[in-house]
Amino acid sequence: QVQLVESGGGLVQAGGSLRLSCAASGRAFINYAMGWFRQAPGKEREFVASISMSGATTYGPESVKGRFTISRDNAKRTVFLQMHSLKPEDTAVYYCGAAPTNYGLGYRDSYAYWGQGTQVTVSS
Repeated sequence: QVQLVESGGGLVQAGGSLRLSCAASGRAFINYAMGWFRQAPGKEREFVASISMSGATTYGPESVKGRFTISRDNAKRTVFLQMHSLKPEDTAVYYCGAAPTNYGLGYRDSYAYWGQGTQVTVSS
């Protein structure tokens, strides 16, 4: 079992920044690739960013490239999502997930564990 707890969400004005954290406990953190997804009201959960087990490879969709950066600190068992130039359409609940594979990280089904989510609200 892996337990994930997100933090760092909040209310921010458009153009602002936030840094989300996801702390992991349980099984060896290094054995899991990590990802961030988000879900807005009435919408499907969508992929935001992923990072491989070693941290060497990151990936994200075009909608957040250049604005969002994912990183991890394996010693602290924590993954981060640094978000800049936030837009109102970034408003959502943000979830981190842990995947026992470095492949298919853009897909929800690749993830075995999820956190409870943290709300990000961007005002215009």
